[in-house]
Amino acid sequence: MQNAIDFVSSKLGTEKLLNAVELSRYGARPLCCWETSLALRPLVAAFTACLIAILCACPQGARAWGSEGHAIVALIAEHYLQPQVRAKVDKLLASDKSGLTRHDLASAAAWADKYRDSDRDGARVRYEQTHRWHFTDMDLAAPKLDKACYGMAVLSPGTPASAGPARACAVAKIDQFRAELRSAKTPHDERLRALLFLLHLMGDVHQPLHNASDKDAGGNAKEVRADGLPAGTLHHYWDTEFVRLLGSSPVDAAHKLTARITPRQIEEWTRGDASSWSKQSFRLAKNHAYGKLPPRQADGTYSLPPNYIKNARRIVATQLARGGVRLAAVLNAALQ
Repeated sequence: MQNAIDFVSSKLGTEKLLNAVELSRYGARPLCCWETSLALRPLVAAFTACLIAILCACPQGARAWGSEGHAIVALIAEHYLQPQVRAKVDKLLASDKSGLTRHDLASAAAWADKYRDSDRDGARVRYEQTHRWHFTDMDLAAPKLDKACYGMAVLSPGTPASAGPARACAVAKIDQFRAELRSAKTPHDERLRALLFLLHLMGDVHQPLHNASDKDAGGNAKEVRADGLPAGTLHHYWDTEFVRLLGSSPVDAAHKLTARITPRQIEEWTRGDASSWSKQSFRLAKNHAYGKLPPRQADGTYSLPPNYIKNARRIVATQLARGGVRLAAVLNAALQ
């Protein structure tokens, strides 16, 4: 597959190919959107099958942590919610009439993905408005949070965070939704949306490959394989495959992770804010997700050795635990 990628890239240009991968990462269908010249269209058609294979793998990374990971973060947070805060959270979730998810915390953690995709095949208003909010992709070689966050634009007075600029990152949206959830002046419907987005984005900001990119759409353009695991992209492995190694179900994994969390870790992890948490995730991506990759093989794929998988499993476990503890701290502070 990599040989085909390299060939198509040489003809279409690396930038166009990566743009297509980046679009697919957000669930778009880039093949129909390329502005190809008449001379290039036959070439594109000839390699459509190859590109479909590439792009079909990429949407796996569109949902940070996958539904399992987001559920684990929410279940860990649930354990640390103050009783009065838990009651307020439950009441808010029960008022959600969108029908996109069930009203329990673990299910609602996937709401932002469901909302984003709910009109993807139609008007695409929700999709275009929110799909960038799930990432803070700092460039691996020259990380700049401000650049990854499109200049960190401030909301205009009176603008709800859920209607805020489409060009915004996870860090900026977490800060905005935290402020809304904390304010008693926020209208009920917007407060509900603030909660629903926070439940999800607090997971996103702890997925290393949602905070870094090696000009590969956060690992979506790197094909990997490992013994005992299905082939996929590097991003998908960190989203899903490594998460599934933690337990037989989200409930099982959350129970195991919660049992290992110490008071000292809680004190340490609840320091900082979304910006520092994103930078921490970036460092993990740089030093481990990317930094410990073996050399690329002749066919263009990466064969992950057991020590890479063991290390990744450890990091994923820690990041899910951190995400859960920090989500609880954010909700406790906003709704106490």
